[in-house]
Amino acid sequence: MEKNQSVYIMLSDTGTLFTKSIKKYTKAPYNHASISFDPDLQELYSFGRKNPSNPINGGFVREDIFKGTYSKYPETTCVIYRLDVSDRDIIKMKRVLSVFKKNQSKFLYNILGVIGVSLNEPVEFSNSYFCSQFVAEILHRSGIRLWDKLPVLITPDDFRNNSRLHQVYEGKLFDYEPIKKRL
Repeated sequence: MEKNQSVYIMLSDTGTLFTKSIKKYTKAPYNHASISFDPDLQELYSFGRKNPSNPINGGFVREDIFKGTYSKYPETTCVIYRLDVSDRDIIKMKRVLSVFKKNQSKFLYNILGVIGVSLNEPVEFSNSYFCSQFVAEILHRSGIRLWDKLPVLITPDDFRNNSRLHQVYEGKLFDYEPIKKRL
């Protein structure tokens, strides 16, 4: 199968109290995962804060770098990876994503799942995800298997350590050239 398309996975660290807490435990440099179908990250999706000022209300979000949570944290660091996929993979991923878009109000943030990952114990609820679980779920449901474990056990560091992902950029989010051009 010809791999002539790409999907982009961004791992980030905003430096918020929540991310600092996770980082203290994981010792990983990034603790948030998002997925995009364009290298400019104009359409970026994840599970996170629905309102940038409220860390409690989380769920499925289309992340807006200039108006959303990232705009409040200009020192955010990130790493962006490219995953080469086929045209058919992109169609399947966008189909899965459309289910999230159509039903976004029904999805919740899976905070217990985050705790479950730390215990290596899957904690799943219907319509409930955390960021890396969501990105892994999009790939998994599209037939892309990057790991031999359930999406609910995938961490941002699992993406960082996967040899099928090609690093495109690492540094401050707002120094990433396609984003700098839009400032």
